[in-house]
Amino acid sequence: MSKIDLNNISHSYNPNDPNPVYALNPFSMTWENGKRYAILGPSGCGKTTMLNIVSGLVRPSAGNILFDDKDVTDLKTESRNIAQVFQFPVIYNTMSVYENLAFPLKCRDFSQSKIDERVKSVADTLNLQSFLNSPARKLTADQKQLISLGRGLVREDVAAVLMDEPLTVIDPDLKFRLRRKLKEINEEFKTTLVYVTHDQNEAMTFADNIIVMSEGEVVQAGTPKELFERPNTTFVGYFIGSPAMNLFETEASSNDSVKINDTIIKTNTNLTNLKDKKIKLGVRSEFIKIADNQKENLIDVDVDKVEDLGNYKLLTAKMGNFTIKSKINRETEVPSSNVKLHIPAEKCCVYENEKLI
Repeated sequence: MSKIDLNNISHSYNPNDPNPVYALNPFSMTWENGKRYAILGPSGCGKTTMLNIVSGLVRPSAGNILFDDKDVTDLKTESRNIAQVFQFPVIYNTMSVYENLAFPLKCRDFSQSKIDERVKSVADTLNLQSFLNSPARKLTADQKQLISLGRGLVREDVAAVLMDEPLTVIDPDLKFRLRRKLKEINEEFKTTLVYVTHDQNEAMTFADNIIVMSEGEVVQAGTPKELFERPNTTFVGYFIGSPAMNLFETEASSNDSVKINDTIIKTNTNLTNLKDKKIKLGVRSEFIKIADNQKENLIDVDVDKVEDLGNYKLLTAKMGNFTIKSKINRETEVPSSNVKLHIPAEKCCVYENEKLI
């Protein structure tokens, strides 16, 4: 396991062009030894390029990569001591399941007893015990992906395990159990795990830290709580959370307040220099509640619809041209037409030019 430093990394697939297009804009970050990371973003945002740069499949146009303070930028993949699991299963069809799992260890001259021990451990973890003697070619697509995942986990000495959407072909219930298993493996062996996904739920339930990307840019890196409560950009507010963050075009008023239509909402953000400038107010639906005894930050809305989603109700309401969504306790009675909602000042995020102030 290793600490991985990415220092001023950037990458273009046409670096010699007079106007190169960058798949990755310059960024720097550190992945701590033994932590779980998720690289999250829509298709084409640069997630896989970042992962392939770390693994050595792609050399960055600029910057350098350090494993435990050793520069590995020019090292080939096989010299970096990493394991990589791809989106679709990569297995040896002519081998049995046991032989597939054992292959990385045999290549490194591990003893037979150690190979048996590690293969059994990984097979137990992934519920492959009953298939060990079966030909890999006869298994289903999700079972083949489990083998591919097992080959990445069978070695205990790797610097990191890099996973590029490894659970795409696996059914939802098994996905949940495998994410839990990966977390258990990380906690037991302190293996550095890096997981690429476009699914915010996968990222939020798996990772200690999430790197959110958009159009080749690292727009925010932080814990799930940080990304949820204080998105650095409106893109993160939109991309993280279900439903997406409520965003209202507004303008700064006096005393660090904003105005939505004719309603004044106090915030905890210093808006002194933004008077009369167009800004956006962002509030998570989880923090907007039906008013009780509050005296300020109240908005009058017209109820559009109420959906019972099992563990909560989702209230959709209108305030002029704005649509507001609020998650409320499913036992709460909601008026059929008009209702007052409360927006807590401490949960307000204010954005200028789509960036958090």
